Formats: sequence, C-alpha cells, structure tokens
Amino acid sequence: MSHAVADCFQINERGYIREGYHADLVIVDPGGKTTVSASNILYKCGWSPLEGFRFPAAISHTFVNGNLVYGKWYME
Repeated sequence: MSHAVADCFQINERGYIREGYHADLVIVDPGGKTTVSASNILYKCGWSPLEGFRFPAAISHTFVNGNLVYGKWYME
C-alpha cells in the first residue's frame, strides 16, 4: 500500500521491501484482537472517535528506518 504513495510523491528508497531501502514496516497479527481504549491511544490528543471499537487484528510491531518504534510488549 505504501509503494504507490512513494511513487506518486517521488520519495526515494521507500515504499518497497528491497535491499538498501529504508525499512518502514508494520507487522500485523491477524489472530490478535484490539479494542481501542484511553489506555492504548498513542495520539498526542489522547482520544479517538474509535474508542470502544474492537478491531479483528492487532499491530504487533512497527519499524521506521529499520528501528523498532512500537512493539506489542511496549504496552504490556
């Protein structure tokens, strides 16, 4: 999904999983469940219109430039 954005805006070395490119990745656990609550909102504003909504999957890890910036264990 992100390679179309990188191509459209001509952002070099992003949007694809390739050697030498920046590793911006989100790993999804399709078997996990996530309910949005005040305790797990990471937005600066601290609220979400989705509060109380239950997603059928969970984000387990997020990498930016190859660095782990979020892991499910951060929240535990």
